[in-house]
Amino acid sequence: MTQETKNSILIIGGGLIGLSIAYEFARNNFKVLVLSKNRNESAGFVAAGMLATHAEGLENELLKFGQESQHLIPKWIKSIEQDSSIKCGLKKCGIVVPFENKEDLEKFPTYEYGSYLNQKDLQTEINGINSIWKHGLLFEQDGQIDNRRRLMRALERACSLHGVKFQEGSEVDTLTVEKNKITGATVLCATGELKKIYCEKAIICSGAWSKKIFNKIPVFPVKGQMLSIQGPTNFLKRVVFGSKTYLVPRDDGLIIVGATVEKDSKFNQGNTPEGINQLQEGIRSLLPEAINWPHMEHWWGFRPCTPDFKPILGKSKIENLFLATGHYRNGVLFSAITSNLLLKIVQNKSLKEVEKNFLEKFSLDRFEI
Repeated sequence: MTQETKNSILIIGGGLIGLSIAYEFARNNFKVLVLSKNRNESAGFVAAGMLATHAEGLENELLKFGQESQHLIPKWIKSIEQDSSIKCGLKKCGIVVPFENKEDLEKFPTYEYGSYLNQKDLQTEINGINSIWKHGLLFEQDGQIDNRRRLMRALERACSLHGVKFQEGSEVDTLTVEKNKITGATVLCATGELKKIYCEKAIICSGAWSKKIFNKIPVFPVKGQMLSIQGPTNFLKRVVFGSKTYLVPRDDGLIIVGATVEKDSKFNQGNTPEGINQLQEGIRSLLPEAINWPHMEHWWGFRPCTPDFKPILGKSKIENLFLATGHYRNGVLFSAITSNLLLKIVQNKSLKEVEKNFLEKFSLDRFEI
């Protein structure tokens, strides 16, 4: 077993949340090491990139958390773009949620934040939308970012330029705890070698795999299958958020179609005929003519879910071990506020009342009482 020098912050997990936190710490002069088994498996590479605080109908503290993060995102993305020289495709394009009847529309949790669309308005906003949809809500404040092709790469480059070290192909074998304090981890490297990593503080942000690192974290995988189709440029200008399927148009006409919700799939990899057929039916129900547009890619990923569908953030019972996982469907949306909060917590900075409330609601302790 070999040893490495001490790192101020050990980030366990190199997905979107891990990279976001690494970037935040590195640009605030921390020495950062990111351990990652396979970054390409992370939900950040497979998500659609929606910033859908209101269109997804978030409620209570999740709604407030999303709103706070959406407020931070423009400045956060601008910093990443300046450091990386990569445009991330951030757009406040608006998201349309269609409904078959007005009763369902008026029951929607974030109804008051949207603009009502009658069927004529709906057809004006969404070129070619299926006639089964009679009403809609337009959330102009919501939008998207091109996480799969741009944001993840931009974060990787920005982290590197700020001195973040990466150890890809590495899996944590055990955490080293002495007197209720993390001193490091034993890591199985891609070469098969066991290596001892020392650190002053560690943050677990391993998404759906977090429970494998620290058994007290009640996170489990929810598989999602997705595909992309190539449409005409500017055919679809708004994101369409249906009840079972969403369509996210990029600037070049590519449309991301997602996503299945498979709670019992565990870590079973690969696309399935059932999953692709479900997505095809979703396209047909929302935008019938798009069913014949060429498929460009098919992929899948694993959302990190908790029993109450809320993230786990903040301190653990171990003195210098921190947690940032369980973001479920909203890792892209919550990344800015998560990285901001973790930096404040680790630095013991004073928190606003709303931030204290988030940490109370999203604490691991809620599952241990």
